[in-house]
Amino acid sequence: MKNFLKKFFMAIYRYLLFFFLVGFSLTCNIMLFLSILQRFSHIELGKAGIAVAAIFTLCNTFLIALIFAIFDYIRRKISVSIPVNKILQATQKITQGDFSVRIKPTPMSHFTPIINDLNKMAAELEGIETLKTDFIASVSHELKTPLAVLSNYGTLLTQPKLEEEKRVEYAEKIVQNSSRLSDLISNILKLNKLENQIIHPEFKKCSLSENICECLLLFENEWEKKKIDIETDIESDIFINTDPEMLNIVWNNLFSNALKFTPDGGKITVTLKKDDEKIYASVKDTGCGMDTETGKHIFEKFYQGDTSRSTQGNGLGLALVKRIAEILNADILVESTLGKGSTFTVCFNK
Repeated sequence: MKNFLKKFFMAIYRYLLFFFLVGFSLTCNIMLFLSILQRFSHIELGKAGIAVAAIFTLCNTFLIALIFAIFDYIRRKISVSIPVNKILQATQKITQGDFSVRIKPTPMSHFTPIINDLNKMAAELEGIETLKTDFIASVSHELKTPLAVLSNYGTLLTQPKLEEEKRVEYAEKIVQNSSRLSDLISNILKLNKLENQIIHPEFKKCSLSENICECLLLFENEWEKKKIDIETDIESDIFINTDPEMLNIVWNNLFSNALKFTPDGGKITVTLKKDDEKIYASVKDTGCGMDTETGKHIFEKFYQGDTSRSTQGNGLGLALVKRIAEILNADILVESTLGKGSTFTVCFNK
């Protein structure tokens, strides 16, 4: 409605402007013609006098038209030629890969909306280019580390008369880093499919309580190995419409992170509750926690706040969790205190 009114008033403005210009020109010519006739009214003008008046009027018309032409040229130069040249120069720079270009809008120009959209497009492309560069650099680094480890331990295995204990140790390191490399590639592919909307959720009614418990039990060996105390407060019979397969990725990453950052003998608390409007599923640990600055970037791809444990992950897990939560129309919140632990909460609409 706002755009319609704006276009409507602009159309009236153009019509009135055209009307006054044409009316002014015609009025001037008619007044000049009548003035000449009146000045020589006491003389028998005849056809020659009328011709003289007509010639004077024609010359006046030519002069007015010339003034209008000059005015229109200046107007077109300011409102059309200059913006078009700026747009052409900007598009040429963009096609050459320079996304930092910005165009300053010209006042009273019909090209202002195009210029604003072009500036937005350039800003978006610049952001995408930065993300692509950072992504390639991060992927290269993440791939380089396990590949270097595989190469080193593979070389060590070729040593003659290698002790059986060392051979088993080196083989385990190769298996661990192969698994890490496989997880990295798998997460990259999953995240790419999710961001490009290749994977579509299949919503169906399922028990959220059972879904969380089933995923938690998959990590039983890990929490027993680290002697971590698992405490649960899960309300039964909570059902939601969601994609359970995609939701499994969320719980697996949250449980995996909690176990990774919780020291031996620590505690992990899993809760599932609901109120009149929302359902809350939380995973709380007593691990190292994180500071405020780390919390701001925790859902970014390849970001790892605790570099001392970076070898245990690839920085894509929480990015996957965030993207899946968005697709499933859920919110994910994080509360953390450095040295005391973190709590990740997934909020669902009832």
